[in-house]
Amino acid sequence: MVATDNFQKKSEQARFNLAAYLKERQRLCDTALDQAIPVVYPEKIYEAMRYSLLGGGKRVRPILCLATSEMIGGTLEMTMPTACAVEMIHTMSLIHDDLPAMDNDDYRRGKFTSHKVYGEDIAILAGDSLLALAFEFVATQTPKNVPSERSLQVIARLGKALGAAGLVGGQVVDLESEGKSDISLETLNFIHNHKTTALLEACVVCGGITAGASAEDIQKLTRYSQNIGLAFQIIDDILDITATQEKLGKTPGKDLKAEKVTYPSLWGIEESRAKAQQLVEEACVELAFYGDKAIPLQAIAHFIINRDH
Repeated sequence: MVATDNFQKKSEQARFNLAAYLKERQRLCDTALDQAIPVVYPEKIYEAMRYSLLGGGKRVRPILCLATSEMIGGTLEMTMPTACAVEMIHTMSLIHDDLPAMDNDDYRRGKFTSHKVYGEDIAILAGDSLLALAFEFVATQTPKNVPSERSLQVIARLGKALGAAGLVGGQVVDLESEGKSDISLETLNFIHNHKTTALLEACVVCGGITAGASAEDIQKLTRYSQNIGLAFQIIDDILDITATQEKLGKTPGKDLKAEKVTYPSLWGIEESRAKAQQLVEEACVELAFYGDKAIPLQAIAHFIINRDH
């Protein structure tokens, strides 16, 4: 009976058209983000914000947010402001990460980085503005049928994911670890659980919170997102070694040049792929409780480890 159920589940997942789903959700996100930032005076800062925010990207994070909300019983309308906010925050982190003081990269998503186009000063301010707008957007654009305490929880979760307990803390340890060959797996996990996974977790959990997720739901969503977040980073580390700049959209080999310890440097590429696969399988098990409603999130988890850029 269990074998039959598993076969049926895989058949249902195979029938799900992930490419069409992602394309449609990306279109919805792009439209909402475009409308979120009109160009007004002073035009330069709004143009810089739009340059990075609307300059491509797979929109994985806002799509995860929307898919989670729908799985829990929410709607696209009630969750889109939070989905836009997480993409604004993600874009801010990319702008700042590319700065000469950080990773010093000239390319992002196949085009020049913000500081190469607008200068370091405007790039920093564009990132700051996107961060501020993200919180404003949740507070002012979330529909009135969403209880205000849910929006407060979302704002708190996003703030924690960004600060010293999240992305910033991971970035600090990452910078301090450059050039050191004795970085342990524990330290590497700390870096990426904070630098990468924290925001992915916030995307998923905040989507659930907006839709009215229970404490039990949030536990499942947290475990799912932590697993796919680490898998995402492992694949990123592999692509930094194996992908071309044309395919990657940014400069490959940065980790090697910066003498960073990565998962492939500790485990090798094949074992790293196997670890990522295991994490995704564990993530999908967490969502089995939700039945067919979980298929989009489970399909996105597999997409994360099968992507080539």
